[in-house]
This record gives sequence, C-alpha cells and structure tokens, in this order.
Amino acid sequence: MARAKGKRRRLHTRGRSVDPAARDSLNELLGDAPLRHDLLIEYLHCIQKRYRHLSRTHLAALAEKLRIPMAEVYEVASFYAHFHIDSKDPSLPVVRVCTSLPCMLAGADSLLGRMRGQLGGQARVLSGSCMGRCDCAPVVAVDDHYLGNTSAQTVGAALAEGEEESLPDAIRYPAYVADGGYGLLQRCLKGEHSLSTVLSDLEVSGLRGLGGAGFPTARKWQAVSGAPSPRYVAVNADEGEPGTFKDRLYLAEDPHRVLEGALIAAWAVGAEKVFIYLRDEYPELHRLLAEELPSLLDAGLAPSGGIELRRGAGAYICGEESAMLESIEGKRGLPRHRPPFVAERGLFGRPTLVHNVETLYWLREILEGGAEHFATRGLNGASGLRAWSVSGRVREPGVKQAPAGISARQLIDDYAGGMAEGHRLRAFLPGGASGGILPARLADLPLDFGSLNEYGCFVGSGALIVLSDQDDLAAVVRNLMDFFTHESCGQCTPCRVGTEKASELLAAPLKNEALLTELAGVMTDASICGLGQAAPNPVRSLYRFFRDELK
Repeated sequence: MARAKGKRRRLHTRGRSVDPAARDSLNELLGDAPLRHDLLIEYLHCIQKRYRHLSRTHLAALAEKLRIPMAEVYEVASFYAHFHIDSKDPSLPVVRVCTSLPCMLAGADSLLGRMRGQLGGQARVLSGSCMGRCDCAPVVAVDDHYLGNTSAQTVGAALAEGEEESLPDAIRYPAYVADGGYGLLQRCLKGEHSLSTVLSDLEVSGLRGLGGAGFPTARKWQAVSGAPSPRYVAVNADEGEPGTFKDRLYLAEDPHRVLEGALIAAWAVGAEKVFIYLRDEYPELHRLLAEELPSLLDAGLAPSGGIELRRGAGAYICGEESAMLESIEGKRGLPRHRPPFVAERGLFGRPTLVHNVETLYWLREILEGGAEHFATRGLNGASGLRAWSVSGRVREPGVKQAPAGISARQLIDDYAGGMAEGHRLRAFLPGGASGGILPARLADLPLDFGSLNEYGCFVGSGALIVLSDQDDLAAVVRNLMDFFTHESCGQCTPCRVGTEKASELLAAPLKNEALLTELAGVMTDASICGLGQAAPNPVRSLYRFFRDELK
C-alpha cells in the first residue's frame, strides 16, 4: 500500500512521469521547433493556443522535452496572468474586462458584473489589468479580440464569430522604403555617418528614454558600445502602465520607423542581435510584426544574429527592463538587483541596450531632420516632442503628439478637446498609475523630467489621466493600489506585503495615516524595483493634496 501511494504521489504531485499521449501531442505540436530554454514562454503560448489551457500533463511533457524540472515550467506558467493552468472547462473562451483606472472611470466594475451575469456558461469572465486601449474605455478582451465601449450583446456576438482582431492599417515595408525608409540605416551601415556624429546629434537633441526613466540616450549608447562583445539590443514594447498606450499607436501606424530606429541602435553599439518584447495584450501587432520582419532579413538590414520577436504573457512587471530580460530568457519576470546594470550584464549575461518604442521612433527625425530643430520644439526649456497618452474625463482621449514641457491644462484644452461634458477638472495623474496625483491648481506646471519632483510626482511614460469633480479620489487611489498589489512579482517583501497591507488599510473605514506613511517609506526605501518604490505615490498625493477625500 505504501509503494502504491508513493507511485501515485510521484505521478501527480512531483510530475516525474509523463503521459505518453501528452508527449506525442506535444511532439506533433512543436514539430521541428528549436528546443531552447529561453523559448519556454513561446512554447507555453503554443500549447495554450491549441488546447485553450495548459494541462499539467502537457507541462510535464514540456519539462521532459526541454530537460528542465517540472517545477521550473510550472512556476513560469503560473507567474503570468494570461496562462490558464488546468482550466475546469477549457472549451469556454476567456473574456477579460479591464478594471484599471481609465476603465474604472468608464464604468468597468459594473460592466464586469453584467458580463458575469449575462455570459455565465458561455465564457470564463475575468477581471484584467490595463490592456493599452485606455482611449476606448471600458475595454473587453474576447480571447485575442479586443473591444472598446462594448456591451454583453456585442461580446456575445464576438464569441459567436470567434474571430481574431484585424491587422491595423500600417505603413508596410514597400511603402516605407518608397518614402525613404531605411535610407538612414543604409548610410550608417556604409559608413556615411560616423558613430561620433550620431552620438553628438543625440546629445544636442536631448533625447531621453521615453519609457519612464528618462536616461539620456547618447550616454546609454556610449556605455553599451564600450562593453565587451557580444552585445544585444532589446526593444521594450511591454507598456503596461495604466493610462499608457502610445507605443501601440506607433507600432500600429508606422512600425518600420521603430524597427529602423532599433537597427540604427544595433549598428551604433555593435549588437549582434535584436530582441523585440511585445506585450501579450497586442496580438494584432504581434501578427503585424511577424509579417514585416522577414522583409528586413531578406534585404540584409538585420544584424548577423537577426531579429527575434518575443511575446509577453500578462505581467506588468515585465515593463521593468531587467524583468523583461528575464522573461526573454524564458523565466519569471523578476527584476534583478543592481549593480551590475543591464548595459554591463543584461540579456544572457551580455551587455544589452534596452530602449522603449517611442525613443526609437524619434531617431530618424532627429538624425535626418536636425537635432537642434528637434530640441527646440519643446516648451519651457524641455527638449523635443513627446507622445502623450491622454485618457479619463476628456472629450477626445487618445495619443497626442505635443511638445515636451507642455502643461496638463494645455494638453486637455488644446489637444484633447477640453473636459468631458458636465465635468470640471479636479485632479490629474501626470505619469500613469505610479506618477502620483496633482490637483487642478497645478495643471499649468510644465510636464517634463524632473519638473514635478518637488510635488512628489513625475511624468514617467507620459500617461495623463484626467479626473473630475465627479470622481471619488479615495476610490481612485484604492484602484491604483489594488493594481500594484495584483501586479507585484512577489520577489521582495516590502513590495509584496506592503502593497497588500496598503490596500487593506485604504479599504478600512478609518484610515491609519501614521501606519500608511511608515509603510510608504519602507516600500520606497527597500523595494528592489520601481514598482514597489513608486506604488505609494498615489497614497502620498492623497494625504498631501486631498485630505478632505479621507473624511
């Protein structure tokens, strides 16, 4: 009897035995695909697409095939929100309702309740984090089909059709080349542009990393180009900050401008390979890029190691550069301790240049149109243009290309059509969920790197979420803290426990200001990465500017 129990435990708990049928189906599914540990997440996507979930038998078969522990496969699969392990009814499609702040303002909570009530038995209805379509709030995803401003009837029709989201009407390779595209890259490859000249132009332009950190681009290129080879370039297209959706627009409209920027960056630092990490919430962009990348290889424009397109799986933390690299390596997206920095030891332990989509988008304009001209297009001493993701209580939400250093009031009035009907400006988030909250009286401040530091806020990725006199700011902060609680990777105690405790304290009838303040300090000082360090910003803003909301 003891031996029988032991055998059963080894099969079901430790997963050492592999179901022959699962092994055969996995071999048929993967075919001649290369067996590499760093492609683990790609294999998981492949399995889930075929079977609509990840069974433990397939996970065990995959572990055997890759010659890695079952525990490692399971911990990676269970880390990412979009993987469904051992679903009770995998035949049911998955409907996700975004409940991040812009969608909450548009009634996502009640929409989620209606979906669960009306689609019961037809689908698995789940709440989801920001889907990068804040201008269409509230947003619902039906498998790989995203809908905005929708109803249960519309979702039901989408379920019946079972169609994927259509490809965007982008500028394709032939049209891009016909308009002079890749000419700049060709001139760089032929030696007509020197690296020193390009670096000088970037310094004059004032271009910084536009994913949120704002590190000067020229300095980043210098650091990586001076490191030992082989070197890599990683494109961070995993924008997951609630209120941020600018990268989606650039990739959907003009993908080759971004790709040319990535290849120029690879030339500049002598990178052997380029990796593009695209968030899973953009399936239509994944298909678009998969169609367009072969053109670059055929034209001989890619570096010697080529270009690899990698897909995320629903983890906000992978927008942090070192967590993204971990995910590309087929691991959980856990941020790394620093030093060493990724410019020294990044992807696969090699020096890596990481850029977000918007930074790469501007390279061609700077190097062809003139660095000084680009720099002088900013306002209030800021350099250049930026893409601002504007959402919330405005008439015309969307991506607004406007000068760096513009004020929130100018963005709202001159670019977003003013406040929505019946709403007055009460407050705004200048940098998405983590950038803090400012009152309307500060809406004339310039939005630029460092300009809001004295108010405990920052512009980050340029996500302006507008709040009105009809919004409950305490509820807004609770929504933001719940987001951070859900998206914490759990690696460090200050963030993992701190976000959860802060959510509990904010939900309590009586707010413990002393404890919340102490907790915020610990999270900021001791968390490994920016998620835990910035998560308390909305709480601090609430106590600093909106105490009346806590009464």
